[in-house]
Amino acid sequence: MTEFVTTIAGDSVGYDRLGTGPTLIFVAGAGPHRGSDPLTSATAALVAEHGITPVVYDRLGRGESQVEGTIDLARELAAIRALIEATGGSAVLCGHSSGGTIALAAAASGLPVTGLVLWEAPIGGISGGAGAWAEEVARLTAAGDFDGAQSYYMKDMPPEWLEGARNSPIWPSMLAQVPSLGPDADSLAWAESASLAELLADVRIPVEVLYGAEAMPIMRQAADRIVAAVPGATQKSLAGQNHAWEASAMADELVRFVADATPAG
Repeated sequence: MTEFVTTIAGDSVGYDRLGTGPTLIFVAGAGPHRGSDPLTSATAALVAEHGITPVVYDRLGRGESQVEGTIDLARELAAIRALIEATGGSAVLCGHSSGGTIALAAAASGLPVTGLVLWEAPIGGISGGAGAWAEEVARLTAAGDFDGAQSYYMKDMPPEWLEGARNSPIWPSMLAQVPSLGPDADSLAWAESASLAELLADVRIPVEVLYGAEAMPIMRQAADRIVAAVPGATQKSLAGQNHAWEASAMADELVRFVADATPAG
């Protein structure tokens, strides 16, 4: 049954909580929510069998976390803070794709995050152009051009991704939640606003960066950048996987990581 928590901004966030133990919060990337993402829920169910409390929530503007107005990174971080406070007071965050940059921003902002598992966070270099890209996504969204905003958001992805999305029955639902892309764009722009070493200077927690062995080169390059910026951070590729992880393999990684990141006693 869905639980709800209210943020300091007054937003109501819907989430599922399983198991008993240290908290692990999944931070989705652009698009998914609980109703459209059975893979994350299946991963959470496997993790819950090992003395961990996984939390899968609907990002603001998606699923049962419907809100009004502009959705930016600060508002999404407030949602994560509220979830942490409601589920134990501290948490490991598992971010998928741009959810990984949101998770990094959460840790860098001082939220009580005890560890980060980042799956294919697409972080570029300082001059990667994400700032101007995020501004254009925001402009199109504010103008009500959701088709244009979604298309522009995906402009640097493999073209078959956009073509497939346009031709799928979920395209109208993707357009309906375009305002929820604000935190994704903001976080990617933030990650390119300065060197990662500077942005992540206060992140001194366990960090593991994962990517599929079939990943695009940018994902491996991003992993290198994160590991170079955070002392002690590690990276690993998972065989046979691409941008979507495989539930049992990912659950095994998360169980091990949370056990290692959780203080004894």
